[in-house]
Amino acid sequence: MVQAETQTETRRYGFFLVEGFALMSAASAVEPLRAANLLSGAALYDLQFLSRDGGPVRASCGAIFETDPITVGPVPDLVFVIAGGNPFALEDRAVLSWLRRLSAEGVPLGGISGGAAILAQAGVMQNRRFTVHWEHFDALRARSDDFLMERRLFVIDRDRYTCAGGVAPLDLMHALIRSDHGAQLATQVSDWYIHTGIRDADAPQRSDAGAPDELHRAVASALALMETHLADPLSMEQLAQLTGLSPRSLQRQFGDDIGQPLMRHYMIRRLEKADELLRQTRLPVGEVALATGFVSQAHFAKSYRAQFGDSPRDRRAQLGLRHLSG
Repeated sequence: MVQAETQTETRRYGFFLVEGFALMSAASAVEPLRAANLLSGAALYDLQFLSRDGGPVRASCGAIFETDPITVGPVPDLVFVIAGGNPFALEDRAVLSWLRRLSAEGVPLGGISGGAAILAQAGVMQNRRFTVHWEHFDALRARSDDFLMERRLFVIDRDRYTCAGGVAPLDLMHALIRSDHGAQLATQVSDWYIHTGIRDADAPQRSDAGAPDELHRAVASALALMETHLADPLSMEQLAQLTGLSPRSLQRQFGDDIGQPLMRHYMIRRLEKADELLRQTRLPVGEVALATGFVSQAHFAKSYRAQFGDSPRDRRAQLGLRHLSG
């Protein structure tokens, strides 16, 4: 997971381009990082385009990107797979093996548009929540009931970063820049691209009539940070630093807008996600605890019971899933 404290070193991001990738998805991912460098006056992000053998890779619109081979140069700090068209058609053993090797080495991975389908095919999305473009969602779901798929704009689960493609990478990169360098720079980047209607991670992928209530910008930013840091919870001090307010001011503003103490709200949101995973997936209870930021299963069980009145194991038993309680 991207560290929540301000970073000063350059982060190397690799973008693996699959032939026929969507240019809009790639541009929406790359341009915010370039703008972050420009607006900060520092080399915060170093970007590299990759393919199996290097050379030109054609986007769906016919544009050509020059790429480096995956075997050359140091391993990036984070690798995104960008795929469009039919991501299930990629059956390149060398690429899938490369992704598995990166995962084994602890390199964070991301999927954009159909990219998460390729990550899933490589077997590196076990016990990780993720999303994919709505066009591929049902086909990927049909391949395995064990995939922790969510129909969301983007999902950040520890060391996995996935989004639906199109312009959704603008929102994902806003979240990453905000986690790396704070809300002020993230907002400057979004304003640079006239992307003032920043969407939360749980925004729908397709048209929806609903609109969120107006919140103070720092409160909205804190809520978004909570959503993208469910598995690695932030402290009050970190949330305050990244939203640009003092802890006391953020707590007061949050209470005014949401009507609940900030850290209490954060805990409830993590427990709600845990309850969702218990009900809708086959993850063992211990994995559910880790996926929602509880390093101790005992602490998770105590917190869950306090919120819902039953233990996680009792919840599973009620659903007829007792064998998954370990």
